[in-house]
Order: sequence, then C-alpha cells, then structure tokens
Amino acid sequence: MGIGVSIFLLAIGAILTFAVDASVSGLDIDVVGIILMISGAIGLLLTMLVFGRRDNAVVGEERVVTRERDVY
Repeated sequence: MGIGVSIFLLAIGAILTFAVDASVSGLDIDVVGIILMISGAIGLLLTMLVFGRRDNAVVGEERVVTRERDVY
C-alpha cells in the first residue's frame, strides 16, 4: 500500500465517520469509517518505515566519482 492509498483511506474514513449522517440496517457507518482510518494510518506508517529504510541503507559508504578531461 502506498502513501496515496493510505491517505485516500484516511480521507474516506474521516468522511464516513464525521460527515455522513445516514443509517444502514446491519451496518454502522461510523465503525466502517474508523476501521478505514485505522487501516490508512497503519499503511502510512508502514510505508514510511519501508521507504525511510531504503534511504538510510547505504550509510557509511562513500562513493567517489571522477571524470577525466582532456586538457588542451
């Protein structure tokens, strides 16, 4: 799950929890919204942990790049 999907789940969950005032028999819309917000938050945290580790994985190695030029 990426950052976009996680933010989308958070937004849909917040809309269902705080903005929708409808009732469906056998289904509590507030609970569905809270579940979506929790899953979006967990997905966002996991995505940030995974991408944060990729950036810091090559710490300590210095990469030297040299380019030789012809001098006239």
